[in-house]
Amino acid sequence: MWRVALHGSRVRFRVTVTAALAAFLLTTVLYVVFVVLIRQDVKGDLNDDLAREGRRIATVIHAGVLPVPHVYTVGDTLAQVVDGRHRVIAASSGMQGRPPLAFPRPPPGNDRRIGRSCAVDAPGGPCFQIVEYRVGMPGPGAEYVYTLAPEPGLFPRPLLAALMALGIPIVTALAGYGTWLSASQALRSVEAIRRELDEITATDIQRRVPVPERRDEIAVLADSINATLDRLEEAVARQRAFVVDVSHELRSPLAGLRMELELALADPDATDLPDTLRALLNNTDRVGAVVDDLLALARLEADRNFPRETVDLTELADQEVLRRPRRARVTVLSEGPVTVTAGRSELARLLTNLIDNADRHARSAVTVIVGTEEPSTAVVEVIDDGPGILPEDRERVFERFTRLNEGRHRDAGGTGLGLAISRDIAAAHGGSLILADRRSDDEGARFVLRLPRKGASAGTPSLGR
Repeated sequence: MWRVALHGSRVRFRVTVTAALAAFLLTTVLYVVFVVLIRQDVKGDLNDDLAREGRRIATVIHAGVLPVPHVYTVGDTLAQVVDGRHRVIAASSGMQGRPPLAFPRPPPGNDRRIGRSCAVDAPGGPCFQIVEYRVGMPGPGAEYVYTLAPEPGLFPRPLLAALMALGIPIVTALAGYGTWLSASQALRSVEAIRRELDEITATDIQRRVPVPERRDEIAVLADSINATLDRLEEAVARQRAFVVDVSHELRSPLAGLRMELELALADPDATDLPDTLRALLNNTDRVGAVVDDLLALARLEADRNFPRETVDLTELADQEVLRRPRRARVTVLSEGPVTVTAGRSELARLLTNLIDNADRHARSAVTVIVGTEEPSTAVVEVIDDGPGILPEDRERVFERFTRLNEGRHRDAGGTGLGLAISRDIAAAHGGSLILADRRSDDEGARFVLRLPRKGASAGTPSLGR
């Protein structure tokens, strides 16, 4: 338990740290962007102020009332007026006695230039924003008005920058706290699911894990787990029923074996040894048949990737019919080879089960028809002239150890597994096995096997349903 809790804490810690780190990086980037924007805004306002002051001085020069050598400016603005020969003719108090500014002249067709320079002899800083106006026509008679101010620092509005910087740890902490709460809430649902799963055993497999009210990924996971538990409960129920059926099927022949042995031991002189041995052999054969069918079912459920080869269904049906004598007359009808890619031994068992089942219940005849329903599907029909099966029982006959009320499958030769095995073999080959209607009004059963066919050749006979 503590290991799971520790693992949950680690998950919460990792998620919280990741979210907090992401929030820290995002807020830091936003802070830098805002600082840059604020600095650009301050620089723009400063350029506007310098341009306004430069225009005022240029207007004074046009009016011819410039108080040489002084230029009076508003606030801390620095100003300098230079003639066309690069001589200082006027300057503000802060620029008195300083050499003319080394700043490019306005381009042709324009009387103003805005820029910055770090090669300026002026008080207040290493770099300056400069606005330059030209008064008069370009040439020696022109005069140039420079207004300048120290360039704003990295944090031109320190109070606002400090408040914004304070938001970085606050946002980071809020993001981490919110993530911790969300992760804790999500993991509580996971923890509840885990506790319920730990308590579910084979004896109370009907229990289900709690599904959160919120339809999120955890709820979807809980639904998937419950669906898996539904399938598992169904499989366990089938397994239990199967074990009960197997016990029932084996009890009768084993009881017969014990009875014959007890009778023989109770009165050896009155026992007919050949009859006793034949009875023992019959019961042994029945036990062996059940065991063989159980092994076949187990192999099919464990591994369906058995070796496959090209099999001619017509040839295989003939071989299975001739392999041993039958009670009824068995006829195989086919107009040519019908090949499929399948496991030969598996298909042989399937056909044998169908033919044996039809032979046990036929009155006098069994017919096996091999053909194709369409170019890509091979069809085998096994038809008997017995009493038939009611429509409502047609699916039940494929269930394991099924016994119909009419006693159709209560004969001594059947194990109750043959048809179930046959359907499983058909499904393992991608095919199907059904109990269909008779082609006419005659009594009897008609089993139809369909298998996917490869390499179908033209001219193969076709059967309708």
